This record gives sequence, C-alpha cells and structure tokens, in this order.
Amino acid sequence: MSKLPDFEALAIFAKVVELRSFASAATELALSKATVSKAVSRLEQRLGARLFNRTSRRLALTDAGQKLAERAARLLADGEDAENEALSQSMAPRGLVRLAVPMTFGVKAVAPILPEFLAAFPEVSIDLHLSDATVDLIGEGFDAGLRIARLPDSSLIARRLCAMPRYTVAAPSYLKRHGRPTHPMHLAQHKCFGYAYLSTPGVWHYTNAAGEQASVRPAGQLRVNNGEALLPSVIAGLGIADLPYFIVGDAIASGEVEVILKGWHQPEGAVHLVTPPGGPRPARVEVLADFLAGHFAKAKKGGKAS
Repeated sequence: MSKLPDFEALAIFAKVVELRSFASAATELALSKATVSKAVSRLEQRLGARLFNRTSRRLALTDAGQKLAERAARLLADGEDAENEALSQSMAPRGLVRLAVPMTFGVKAVAPILPEFLAAFPEVSIDLHLSDATVDLIGEGFDAGLRIARLPDSSLIARRLCAMPRYTVAAPSYLKRHGRPTHPMHLAQHKCFGYAYLSTPGVWHYTNAAGEQASVRPAGQLRVNNGEALLPSVIAGLGIADLPYFIVGDAIASGEVEVILKGWHQPEGAVHLVTPPGGPRPARVEVLADFLAGHFAKAKKGGKAS
C-alpha cells in the first residue's frame, strides 16, 4: 500500500453513498459514470473488501462500506470546506500577508501608510518583517517583499513602484577640512563609510553624462548593515557615504549634508514589490500591491520618492 490514501476514490465513494447512485454522483462531480465506477473498484481493491452490493435496481452498503462511509463523508466535507475557504481568501481580500521590507524604508515609508490600508481592508492582516538582509521569500514563507535596488534575474515576479536614486554625500565640515572630490577615483583618498547589503558590496559604481564609467572601492572607519546608521557619522563630518534618497533626503534639504560628485550618477535603483512565482496572487496580496503602487506613484509626483 502506498503511503498516501486514495483521497480521490474516498471522496467519490462518499458522494456515491450520499446520493445512493453511481450515475447521480457522476453527474454532480462532472465525471463519467465509468470514472466513478473505476474509482470505487480501485478503493475496493486497495482495501480488499467489497463496499457495495449492487443489483440493477438497488445499491446497498456492505458492512465494510458502512464502516468506511462516515469517515469518507467527513473527509469529503473537510476537503470541500478547505477548498471553499482557500477560494474565498483568493477571491476576496481576506487573511494574513507576510511582507518583508528593508528596515529604514519600512519604518519611514511603509509603516506610516499602513493605518490607511488596514482601515480600508479590515479583513486583511499584515505581518511586517523589517530587515535590510535579502530574505528568501519562498523559503521563509513570505507573500511579498519590497526590494530597493537593481534586481538581479530571478524567478520572482517584480512590480516597479517608483525610482529611488542614491546620493554620495558629505557634511560641509568634512568638505571644508578634506576638500571636495570631483571625480569618483578621488574617493580613494577620502574616508568613506560602507553599507553591507549593496548589490556589489564594497564597490561604488558611477557613470557621467559622457558615458564614462568608474568603479571605486572606498574605505573608512565604519561599515553597517542598516544605511540609516551611517547618517549621524556623516552629519558629524567624519566621512562620506552613498545613501538612498529616503534616508538622506531630509539631511540634504536641511543643509546638514551636501551632494558631491554631481556630474556622476550611480546606476538607477528603484523600489520593487516582489512576489513568489506561481499562479494568480491572492486578493489580499493584490490589494496591498495596488495600494503601495498607488501611494508611491503619488509620492513620486510630489517629489518625495525620486
């Protein structure tokens, strides 16, 4: 006997018992009568016992059939309930969404808009996981994640939400003491702070309007696994950092730091919503994706996301 029960045959058997007819069971299950008969015969062979006494006019359960009928009916009912519940969750926005988001972006940009989403979709719950490390969505059971980078090729389904440029910055006090670099290669003579989760850790890539490219491996006293942790040391005038807008935008606006290397640009990054591959996304994930896309599209028009 194989390890798994023959669930299909048990369910078909339960339907035959319920309707007291092979033909009626076949009609309700949208199967041929031969398929129904073969399923019951397969189950009888598996169990080594006759389940029905059949004549041309009458269908009666044997003792073995009667013992099995109640459990088979319960199995069929449980299966129908499970399928209906899964179907209702996929068709209507209901249930839990496990969402993985980079730490600072989650605190600054996602958490503040969650009240609006939760009020609009009261039957959807959010399990928000904050970490700058790239999580394994499939292996760790996440429904979706936000990634802020140029995405590598993968099997994940990605939806671009908005641009997220990076800026190389330093405090005015640092520039006054150490000078202002005008070419990326000058960074080798400066104190630069590092971020652990760059797509190319320890290397900063630049391109200018003429198409010239430069890659540098700057070094300094501080390396972190959360970009926001660099900002106090940069503002204090201790070094240079390369940071995304959502972390450094306010400090640029206030004058606490200045953008350097203005003629040079890092490869454009963006905020992407990524989901595991497969069939249609459940409604609870789809409405969250649409909500985030709508919010960040409005933020971009207002100049906050790019």
